[in-house]
Amino acid sequence: MIESNLRKFLQALESKLCSCEFAPHLEEEGEVVFFGDDIAYVKGLPGVCLFELVQFEKGDTGLVFDLDEDLVGLVLLQKRGGIKAGDKVYRTKRSVSVLVSQELLGKVLDGLGSPVEDKIKGELFYPVEREAPKLLERDFVQEPLYTGITVIDALIPIGRGQRELIIGDPSTGKTALAVDAIINQKRSEVISIYVSIGQKREHIKRVYQFISNYGNPARTIFLKVEAGETLGLQYIAPYAATSIAEYFRDRGESVLIVYDDLTKHASSYRSLSLLLKRPPGREAYPGDIFYLHSRLLERAGKLKETLGGGSITAFPIVETQQGNISAYIPTNLISITDGQIYLDAELFNKGIRPAIDVGRSVSRIGGKAQTKIMKEVAGRLKIEYAQFLEREIFTKFGMKLEEETLQLIQRGQRYRAIFKQKNLQPRSLEEHILYLMLVSSGLLDDVELERVNNMASWIVENTIKTLPDIIEKIPHLGTLTSEEKAGILNHFLLSKRQLDASQRS
Repeated sequence: MIESNLRKFLQALESKLCSCEFAPHLEEEGEVVFFGDDIAYVKGLPGVCLFELVQFEKGDTGLVFDLDEDLVGLVLLQKRGGIKAGDKVYRTKRSVSVLVSQELLGKVLDGLGSPVEDKIKGELFYPVEREAPKLLERDFVQEPLYTGITVIDALIPIGRGQRELIIGDPSTGKTALAVDAIINQKRSEVISIYVSIGQKREHIKRVYQFISNYGNPARTIFLKVEAGETLGLQYIAPYAATSIAEYFRDRGESVLIVYDDLTKHASSYRSLSLLLKRPPGREAYPGDIFYLHSRLLERAGKLKETLGGGSITAFPIVETQQGNISAYIPTNLISITDGQIYLDAELFNKGIRPAIDVGRSVSRIGGKAQTKIMKEVAGRLKIEYAQFLEREIFTKFGMKLEEETLQLIQRGQRYRAIFKQKNLQPRSLEEHILYLMLVSSGLLDDVELERVNNMASWIVENTIKTLPDIIEKIPHLGTLTSEEKAGILNHFLLSKRQLDASQRS
């Protein structure tokens, strides 16, 4: 019995061995020559490619960043076991990629797009470096993306698929403006992605809490790289986030992505380039710094309906010093994007929040991304507001002004009053329209400036409650009949009289 079983086992083993093929396995192996400041030089790896992911023997991962005749320059991505000279390095024969899935919604991700806490399931990977959509694959940008900020949605309209730069000095409200835009998307189906690049942990926590408390966190993705993390992760984070955005765009979704901020991204790339001994150029940045951001932001856009009709709207943030927008990185980004929102430190210090300088802000999409009724109430507003800012300076000299100029200044001051908004309180499209109609009607011209904002807020809220059937047509139809507009103006007048009477009594 035992001999029979042994014979059967040997026969099965022999047939198994006969079916196996034996061949030598070749694996490229390198050796660390130098390591320091998140940079490693490796000898060996003759077949390695640029931007290929490599594995160190103790579990650390790196990115091929520089190819020389004898050495390979690597950028460290993840610190795990520690690296020293003499350690072995192995090829993975694949580029850095991110696992994309619907389960990413509501998650906090690391710099490589992996969830910090819960793991997700999926088999689809997008490389972090992807080609931008070709010109023939793109559609016109004409669908509005509302930020909830009246001065932007009325004067600097943004469309889905646009790249709008947010620029200004430190502590002028750049991140707050972007966070309000993300919070306002709870009124729409737009997916939001917030990318922090080299920010402090307290800053990231504050943004996360604001969006969680006031926005729709279930439709928001947070990708964070803190200031103390490796330069390689700070460099690769915005590309990983854009690949995730492209996954949702390819499914026909609209995505808003905020890069906070690209000044630190450029700084991390400059540090990596200097450590790898690349020749520096203007402001010590390498010569390809323009290409660094252009290949990132060109991936935003609107696809044709035949390709799903999805879009990626990009809000890159860049920091200036003492209002110098002619510095290297700001001018690069201004030339790449479709417009900019400029935040002025003087306006911020005067208490005008958001501190948007309308004269230096622009949207190259313009009225193409506005509904019909918004064009009606805000069509000439930017020109008239610019004239007001130009002529307001004469009031400081005590000059006697013509009646027409005085009326222009009074109206402009009331527009500026309603443009002031508190953080985390974005307005709906209906509120935008009602505020603008109220000021343009002239009912607030005789109201003291200190009372304008409170009175306008009360009248708008009362109108929304009293005329819900008419107000609901604004977002759905994008227009109102002349009778409906007249009804709203009559209600404004009655509300103002009612408020004045209650205050007198």
